[in-house]
Amino acid sequence: MRRLELDFQPRRTALAAWVVLGVGASLVLAAVVLQQNVSQRQAGLEQQLHQVEQQLGKRPQQGSALTPAQSREQSEKLAQMRSVSQQLQRPWERLFNMLEAMPQDDVALLTLTPDARKGQVRISAEARDLEAMLAFHKRLEASDELRDVSLLNHEIMVKQPEHPVQFNLSATWETGNAHP
Repeated sequence: MRRLELDFQPRRTALAAWVVLGVGASLVLAAVVLQQNVSQRQAGLEQQLHQVEQQLGKRPQQGSALTPAQSREQSEKLAQMRSVSQQLQRPWERLFNMLEAMPQDDVALLTLTPDARKGQVRISAEARDLEAMLAFHKRLEASDELRDVSLLNHEIMVKQPEHPVQFNLSATWETGNAHP
């Protein structure tokens, strides 16, 4: 009888193991390189986004902190910009049309000073006499655009021949149906 040879550990070919190990290492190396490339691209895009936001004013410039005086000045400028923006959004056309449509034979408008933040307008005018001033006041109160029309002051010009009346009115400027 022949001798029985039992081999509990089969022989492996060393070449196949090294090939599998090499392919695995190559894949890991490729994944690491790809991840670094993606990270660099992301950092570049974040930097570009940061620069664009700074240019558009959405993100403050980094660097030295503002002093209290600079912060106060920046707040004042921002308040001025908001005030200008509010004034530009007011329905100017309706107000001017209303004032132009009023009979003004006895009244001359001198100045119109709006305060968009408070929703008020100040009107300086000159009337032929007190009755014309009061009639103008009543017409403004009856308008749809103005509410709470108040006479701030008036002065009769006694040195002028017809004794005209210069006066200032204040009114709340309505925008549509909503009260400011």
